[in-house]
Order: sequence, then C-alpha cells, then structure tokens
Amino acid sequence: MGSVMSLSCSKRKATSQDEEPSNSSRKRRKLSSSNDEEDYNCRLIPNLPDELSIQILARLPRISYSSVRLVSRRWRSAVSTSEVYALRKELGITEEWLYVLTKGQDDKLLWYSLDPVSTRWQRLPPMPVIVYEEESRRSSWNLKVGEIVRSLLGRRDASEQMPFCGCAIGSVDGCLYVLGGLSKSKTVSCVWRFDPIINSWSEVSSMLANRAYSKTGVLDEKLYVVGGVDRGRGGLSPLQTAEVYDPTTDVWSEVPSMPFTKAQVLPNAFLADLLKPIATGMTCYNGRLCVPQSLYSWPFFVDVGGEVYDPETELWGEMPSGMGEGWPARQAGTKLSVVVDGELYAFDPSSSMENGKIKVYDQKEDAWKVVIGEVPVYDMTDSESPYLLAGFHGKLHFITRDHNRNVTVLRADVPDVSGSSSSSSSSSKCVLGSGSLKEKGDAVNKSDTVIWKVIASKDLGAAELVSCQVIDI
Repeated sequence: MGSVMSLSCSKRKATSQDEEPSNSSRKRRKLSSSNDEEDYNCRLIPNLPDELSIQILARLPRISYSSVRLVSRRWRSAVSTSEVYALRKELGITEEWLYVLTKGQDDKLLWYSLDPVSTRWQRLPPMPVIVYEEESRRSSWNLKVGEIVRSLLGRRDASEQMPFCGCAIGSVDGCLYVLGGLSKSKTVSCVWRFDPIINSWSEVSSMLANRAYSKTGVLDEKLYVVGGVDRGRGGLSPLQTAEVYDPTTDVWSEVPSMPFTKAQVLPNAFLADLLKPIATGMTCYNGRLCVPQSLYSWPFFVDVGGEVYDPETELWGEMPSGMGEGWPARQAGTKLSVVVDGELYAFDPSSSMENGKIKVYDQKEDAWKVVIGEVPVYDMTDSESPYLLAGFHGKLHFITRDHNRNVTVLRADVPDVSGSSSSSSSSSKCVLGSGSLKEKGDAVNKSDTVIWKVIASKDLGAAELVSCQVIDI
C-alpha cells in the first residue's frame, strides 16, 4: 500500500543521492537533511507513511471524498485511484449508493447519486455531447458562422442535445453503463461508462449490434444485453439477439439469440404480422437471466410468458408459466422488478395509478403473491417511469414523487416472505413511518404492517424518472 503515492518522491530522492559528492561529509549531511525535508513534504499526511495515510482515507465515508479532493493534488490523486477502493473492499467497508437517471428539458438525461446513510444527493458530471458524423464533415467556415448566429439568437447547437433516447442502463464492476439508444431516429451501438472513482465518463467498446430499448442484467461480473429494437425498412423491428460484455477485457461476445416461443403459436399469419414479440424486462434471478416477453402493436400489449437463459449451459429455456404469465406489468407493458436478498419482487400498479402492490415470486408454487398490499404512489403524470424499484442495504426501496412533487426514496420493511406466501390472496397493510409522505391513521395488526420510511427526498423540478442502479464501492 502507498507505493503509488510515494513513487514520485522516491524517484526524486534517488536522483539526489546519485548526484551526492563523496568527498565532503559536510555536503552529505546538508543533502541528507534536504532529502528528509523533501520526503516529508511529499507525504499525504505529514509525519505519517503513505501506507498509513491510505488506510485512513479508505476508512472515510465516500461522501467526504468530494471534500478530500479539494485539499491538495495528492489527496485528489489518492481518492481517484483504485488503491483506496481496493482497500475498502478488503476491509469490508464498501458503501451502496443509489444512482437515479432523470430526463429533463430538451430530453436531456441527468444522473444523481444518493448516499442513503448521510441522505445527501450529488449530481454526476453531464453525459458526453455526441458529435454526429454529418456535423463533423461540415466545413470550419460553416461551423464558425453557425456559432456566431447561435450566439446572437441565444440558441443552442443541436449537438448539445444528448441523443440517448431509448438507451439501456446497467452497472457492473463498480461502474455505470449507458448502452445504445436512438440518435436522430437511428439506433446506435455506442456504450458510455461512468467511473465513480475518477468521477468522469468515457466511451468503451461498442456493442456488436445497434439496438434501442434493450434489457440488461449482470451475471458473474459480466453485463448482458438482450433484445431491444432496431430500425429497418418498415420501422422499428424487435431483436432476438443477445450479447455479453466483459469489463476486464472491454470485449463484447455473442450470446445465443433469445427465442420467442409463445409468439410462434399465433393462430394465423395476420396476427403474426400485426403483433410483434418484444422483451419487456430482464432480471437476474437464481444465477439465470429471466426475460419476460410481450406481443405488442402499439399501444396494445399482451403478456406471453418469457425465456430463461442459463450461462453455464448457454441455452435458453421457456420460463415457468406461472412466472411469465403472472409477472406484473407497469406502463407500456414493461416489467418493473428487482431481486433483494434472493427474493424476486415486482411492482403491480393499480388501474387508477394512485396506488399499487408489491408481489413476490414463489418459486415452489410458481406463482406471484402479494407481499405488500399498498404502495404510496403520488405521481399521476404520463412519464415513462413514474416509479422505480431498487434493492440496497438488504431492503426493498421504491422511488417515486411525493405530494409536493419531490423525488422521494422510500424503504419498505417487508414482512417474512415465507409467512406471507402461504396464501396468494393475503396482503399486508401499509403504514408510513417517520418522515413519511402522509400519515395513515388506521389501526392495523403489527404482524401485517409494512413501514414505508422516507430515506431521502429531492426537488428535481419537472424532470422525469427514467431508471436507477445501485453501485457498491
């Protein structure tokens, strides 16, 4: 530890010793004193070896690293390298943060991170500006004229609007990934990565195929991408292809294409041409990729089960009927689910959009069962994702807006799943705890009570929720 931090100082010290005259003890003593002072000034913390200083920095809360970076260049360098974070992992003091993607004005995507311990939010650096190929071919004269006109009219360049519509979101190896999407009505394959350690975005290897609205999941520290759509002659066409990304090698590899088993049994060619099969979700459960599917002809969606991929056999198999047919769906037919402590949960919105339920999948009975009978939902807008699910600190979390329109993160103390799954009709009542959105005065049995506690809240204006990820570093 500390070898990286002391490298520059060691080099300077070695150089000075090589140049030391051997015929003067007086000069030797003077030079030795100078070297000691130089080594002292190069240390992260005066009077302490860098190895010990790194041990101290690693034990600081992650939220304090933004202040640590302001102390000095060496401190900024220390918390911007993997050495501190590797030590945090070795000591077992990593922290799970929630990262929320929002869509604001001009469809710009903005990321926010939440430290659930300090309940402090931080805004991530903006995602990169994409320069289109046709723009790069314009002459420098046209560029200069365009800049002058835009500055006079107060208009922004179209290239400043980030074309990440329909992108997929994933996280692996402590980094966020934004994959593909639509750019000027064309699907793209580019992939951007955000590294929280250095707090910046960078482009990595592109996917093997152009795709938008694809689904992602992580198995064995590798990022899988399945399905989505690509633009063909007749518009957007659903994809069955899949691929996997290894962050250690920055290489994409092909995965066997995902079948649409149920889509092949439609009664006639007309329905087969009208209803297109599409992957409407993906969750990593029991070491496999579970991909629910639907048949759609906008705006109509029909659930048709799904497929399960086993990375050990590299084979797809039909999803258990109860799992696929009963998988709750939110707006636009998409499935909102998360695995917490080995249990698969999904959000089932009510028809009025004023409430909802949390269901858990019972693998033994191949059935979805209500585990939380009431979820506080206040977002009545037509946004793409008015609510999100996340799992961290071993708890189920629900992200939505409160009655003041603030984005709010709620934590649910879920009752014992084994006890609640004894009857498919059983459900638990909801009580909002301290710092809650709205107090409920109903008297309920404590054994059937789910406490929704507000973890954090933030005013993000009119920005819509898009997606969320949890990173543990």
